[in-house]
Amino acid sequence: MADELRTIDATNSGIKYAPDVISTIAGLAATDCAGVAGMSGGLVGGIAELLGRKNLTKGVKAEVGTEQAALDLFIIVSFGQNIPAICREVQSAVVRAVESMTDLKVVEVNVYVQGIDFEKDPAEELRVH
Repeated sequence: MADELRTIDATNSGIKYAPDVISTIAGLAATDCAGVAGMSGGLVGGIAELLGRKNLTKGVKAEVGTEQAALDLFIIVSFGQNIPAICREVQSAVVRAVESMTDLKVVEVNVYVQGIDFEKDPAEELRVH
């Protein structure tokens, strides 16, 4: 056995990723994109729930196989931003992050805009009317 050279197939390395691991990577990549106010935890009373950074996995649905991953991201964008451009950037950032941190090929990233964040400018709130 010592004389026998064994190779490892890099595409089937025996590593399995939990969907929550991939969801966390994707959620962090998405929230780092300019114009993304946060991840959405779904609709509560007709209003999209804005999640904090501790609950990123709730805003991402990941289907993870042994070689590929497909992701659905539910985001809230900041008011006044170019939504299609933000969605394209989120898709690119998620693919880069997941593929660079794992050996998985990302085959699909669907971005669902669940709401718009109308957070007021702090200077606007200080003005006396």
